[in-house]
Amino acid sequence: MERAVRIAIAGLGRLGRRHADIFRWRVRGAELVAACSPVAEERAWAQQELGLAHVVAGFDELVALPDVDAVVIVTPTSLHADQAIAALEAGKHVFCEKPLALEVADCARVEAVAARRPAQKVLVGFVRRFDPSYAAAMAKIREGAIGRPYLVRSQTLDQNDPSGFFVKFAPTSGGIFLDMSIHDIDCARWLLDGPRAKRVYASGIIAIHEGLAECGDVDNGVATIEFHGGQLAVLTASRTLTWGMEATTEVFGTAGRLAIGQDLKRGGLDIADQHGARIEGLANFWDRFADAFAVEAQTFVDAVRGDAELPLTLADAAENTRIGRAISDAYRTGRAVDL
Repeated sequence: MERAVRIAIAGLGRLGRRHADIFRWRVRGAELVAACSPVAEERAWAQQELGLAHVVAGFDELVALPDVDAVVIVTPTSLHADQAIAALEAGKHVFCEKPLALEVADCARVEAVAARRPAQKVLVGFVRRFDPSYAAAMAKIREGAIGRPYLVRSQTLDQNDPSGFFVKFAPTSGGIFLDMSIHDIDCARWLLDGPRAKRVYASGIIAIHEGLAECGDVDNGVATIEFHGGQLAVLTASRTLTWGMEATTEVFGTAGRLAIGQDLKRGGLDIADQHGARIEGLANFWDRFADAFAVEAQTFVDAVRGDAELPLTLADAAENTRIGRAISDAYRTGRAVDL
């Protein structure tokens, strides 16, 4: 494809607006031409801030637009599978935020449609694969710098929001393990060279946000994954960190260890004043991964334009959902789950 890829975005909430800005301003070879949202305020934002010619309320209307090459899906997870299928069947390339679906069967439905349309690209947004520090760690692993990796310890810890805005989304988000730990699941599988999960364990607590109990969710959780081949992953998720957001990963190998993201701080500063010596943490996921989101978007557009292979597959996305679903079941039942 010699011309720019014409992008339409579905979903203009907090993350959707970030993706819209990236595809509009930071991606070479892309043109943001359309958007949809059922929320009037979000449509008004797209018209005023993005100046788009096509801003519609319905997804079906969006994918029917003839001057759209690719659809970016940043809607609630419960909609991802059906919308990805509709976009593929309309002849569009698809970028879909993680996870691909909350159920393995829905992931399989998307895979089946995509398999019948091999010329169309589909990328699911596991953004850490596109972060420079994670990419550098993977390069070291492939060089043999730490020998054979056998254990990943990874955590996603969000700064506490006293309003508990996420509580109202918890019934449809899949819970803390599918919503948050899905990134750590993907990192562990990627850094350990794609092993299949054998067994999972999980536990969790509600430290602050009691409203999560109504849908069986927690605001802090820990999970362990045993893989075929003997590798392990230990994952931690929290929505109640007081000082900022942390996303860190360690990879242990037979000849060494890699630590990713442990020295990040707001502005790169250490502070010493009348309150003592300290650092300020990153406020949110965007502070940590803004550049990775841009690399991810550029990778998708380059694959569409150059018909290149994408660095992760729908099978990867489906396996991540399979593991995340099993971890959620392990927490709910209080028992190990064999996959």
